[in-house]
Amino acid sequence: MWVVHIPLIKDRTGVADHQLGLLLLVLGVAAWIGMQAAGPLTDRFGSRAVVVTAMVAMGFALPLPGLAHDQLSLAGAVVVLGAMNGFVDVAQNAQAVQVEQHWGRAIMSSFHAFFSAGGLVAALSGGALLALGVSAPVALAGGGGVTIAAALALRPLLLPPESRHDEANDLSPRTRPPWTGRVLLIGGLAFVLMLSEGVAFDWSTVHVRDHLGASASTAALAFGAFSVAMTAVRLFADLLVRAWGPGAFVRRAATLGALGFAVTVLAPDPALALVGWAVVGIGLAGCAPQFYSAAGNVDRRYSGVYLARAVGMGYLGLLAGPSVIGAISSAAGLDRAFLVPLAGCLVAAVLAPRALRHDRAR
Repeated sequence: MWVVHIPLIKDRTGVADHQLGLLLLVLGVAAWIGMQAAGPLTDRFGSRAVVVTAMVAMGFALPLPGLAHDQLSLAGAVVVLGAMNGFVDVAQNAQAVQVEQHWGRAIMSSFHAFFSAGGLVAALSGGALLALGVSAPVALAGGGGVTIAAALALRPLLLPPESRHDEANDLSPRTRPPWTGRVLLIGGLAFVLMLSEGVAFDWSTVHVRDHLGASASTAALAFGAFSVAMTAVRLFADLLVRAWGPGAFVRRAATLGALGFAVTVLAPDPALALVGWAVVGIGLAGCAPQFYSAAGNVDRRYSGVYLARAVGMGYLGLLAGPSVIGAISSAAGLDRAFLVPLAGCLVAAVLAPRALRHDRAR
């Protein structure tokens, strides 16, 4: 909902393009800080309490950018919104890990499919409200109200903290679990895979339009092909994870993602490039959720902290990807820049079985 209304908010506050880029970076940094703060709180109080509290707070924060009247007030609004988004990201994944543990089999990709579907619903409803002439403050307040109502209504259905959280409660709030080699590997692979996703988010349309000479409407299909493929595959990726195991699944899926990037690099026309971006979406769809699930299971006493580290590193990759590609493309061309996510996918394919070796096919 926030993204759909960015152009209106930009005009209302008089923010220039370069200032908007800086504000979006500030939002990302605030989200990362929120993620790191959410980890220890989730371990101490349980994911249910944190996710409900953070969702209610995010519901109140969502209208703030629409109410901003200048650059300074908008900066304050995106800091609050970003931080609450970071809290929710970690806590909802922690709750998903807990549900998955009780369920006894892999279901994390399905949760992420509904996350993608939520973005689609918000984009469509936000666009409809814009078409009806509803102002940004009213539309965002409506979205915030839905968020608060959903959080409070669904609270009874969420799992409470388990007894092992009581052990964590006996520890000092300042206690920080170590960065083990496996946690670093999980976080590093989440970084390279989310970097690859970030490249698809921000550069797929530019590639098809500027490099291959397609129209703007055709170029938009590149991101659409990627997004639709990713959402659809996430709905059944868990079946493959159960059949192959997480490590084998990521090895094959990340290899497919690398193949998709290879197709985009070699594509001589927009049609084949669209196929390439769809293959990238198919390959990347179920990868990152496996690392988040693994992080939450490294040590259940510190599930929230380890999950926050993995999600945080993945989020840094998502933020870094577009900038890395922009810098390389300026020096060597866009096609060569895409070799970076291609290599990242191959690295993930090779190392995923080691990172996920302790996880059975759930």
